[in-house]
Amino acid sequence: MERQGGCACGAVRYVASGGPLRVGLCHCLTCRKRHGAPCNAFAAFRADKVRIEGRTQVWAGAEHGLLHGCPICGSPLFWTATDQDDDEIEIHLGGLDEVGQFTPQYEVWVKRREPWMAPLNVPQYVENRPAGMPT
Repeated sequence: MERQGGCACGAVRYVASGGPLRVGLCHCLTCRKRHGAPCNAFAAFRADKVRIEGRTQVWAGAEHGLLHGCPICGSPLFWTATDQDDDEIEIHLGGLDEVGQFTPQYEVWVKRREPWMAPLNVPQYVENRPAGMPT
């Protein structure tokens, strides 16, 4: 199965093949500020399962990773790890062409969740997801 997405202006496109490693919802301050939204929903894939077309602008403001966006329209697109042992890419669900493809399996940085936003019925982590956790 392939899932397609990209930025608002179409200058950057991507195709993710197969299923994600995990799907999450992040309430951290970096995600909130970067997206101008109360949280970021993402699906993590193995990097070799994602094909990217177009040039992205990279921002190194995320802990242990690089944030990629469109240099033309400014759409945030995905996150990649700076650790060479980590071959994952986290695609922001808002960039997918079709809605309803993934449901978050956990929430992180819930200490920053808006008080009016109800928690999902999934594991909740005050800060980061513990290393080695399957979801």
